[in-house]
Amino acid sequence: MDGTLQRFLGQGATVLRDALYPQTCVLCDERVEEAHGLCPACWSETPFVAGAACDLCGVPLPGAGDGHADRCDDCMTHARPWDEGRAVLSYTGGARRMVLALKHGDRTELAEAGARWMLRRARDLLSDQTVFVPVPIHRWRLLKRRYNQSALIARRLGLLTGGDFAPQALIRHRQTASLDHRSNVERFAELEGAISAGVDDLSGRHVALVDDVMTSGATLAACADVLRRSGVSRITVLLLARVAKDR
Repeated sequence: MDGTLQRFLGQGATVLRDALYPQTCVLCDERVEEAHGLCPACWSETPFVAGAACDLCGVPLPGAGDGHADRCDDCMTHARPWDEGRAVLSYTGGARRMVLALKHGDRTELAEAGARWMLRRARDLLSDQTVFVPVPIHRWRLLKRRYNQSALIARRLGLLTGGDFAPQALIRHRQTASLDHRSNVERFAELEGAISAGVDDLSGRHVALVDDVMTSGATLAACADVLRRSGVSRITVLLLARVAKDR
């Protein structure tokens, strides 16, 4: 087939697809030019982490950043059993709406946008040798919700990077109570002994531990401790959103 004709037919197919299945904002029904994107209004309400940020938990820091590893007050006070971390969004406004829709609203397609934004944010840390491990949820919660939102994101990250996806690397064998409105001490105590190693052998591997949102870091710390004991060589925490303290 002539190259010009082939390009013409391809463009026609694209136009027809966009007419039948228009690309819309991931948070509303407004038309957008790129798939998995935000319209201008939702973009303005969705706080992406840019500039200076903590190199361990991803929380935004004052200033523009100088390229060096920075630490927030919490990460300088409390040991984090992982090597580095990145967060895409601050957990407020449109970011909070997105996380809640993915987690509780059956908006599983939002995992695609989240994974792509995570990859853009942490591209320098990831490779096709990275193993993507989701923070696990208890089987009863999985039965009720029908999916683990962190696993959906981790699976997509594996496909985008060519890395491995290990959904059985960690198991939450004890059901924990809600951590909402609890102190940091109570959160860490609640998670103690709740997570164990699964069937996947990750000895010597670089693991990206994936979660939708971080508040205190208690759940991530419990997961990272288990991964360390399993012989993982490096742990990178990837977060869709980070809860930041009021300044």
